[in-house]
Amino acid sequence: MSRTQHGTLHHVELWVPDLDRALASFGWLLDQLGYALLQSWEGGRSWQLGPTYLVIEQSPALTGTVHDRCRPGLNHLAFHIKDVFTAEKMVTDAAQHGWRLMFPERHPYAGGTQHYAAYLENDDGFEVELVAPTPPERGSGCGPDVAGD
Repeated sequence: MSRTQHGTLHHVELWVPDLDRALASFGWLLDQLGYALLQSWEGGRSWQLGPTYLVIEQSPALTGTVHDRCRPGLNHLAFHIKDVFTAEKMVTDAAQHGWRLMFPERHPYAGGTQHYAAYLENDDGFEVELVAPTPPERGSGCGPDVAGD
């Protein structure tokens, strides 16, 4: 077994106000990203990909019921996506799993003309960014800007 690289993220734990709702959105997302269910207990689940795992938990110690990504704390999670086709398929399917596309008028370049990404928000206000490699015609600097911006 190889050692993990120093500084690699070990895990992220998200406390959610409604476990069933979070499992519907995050469970689908993590499955699409290749994470495998690691643990399951009454108040939560964890999924693992490589050395990193993600926990979704409705903790009895939760002091609030609303997540606000614009307050101090977690703003969003960003995940690598293998290509733009996979990113767009996930965007299409996301609405059936409790996610909505953010910044639709600027999709898929809401993060800038050299950054191909989909920004999704679930019903509890958690944001994820799905980052795909920029298509070659976009990053080449040759020809017209295909998104028109």
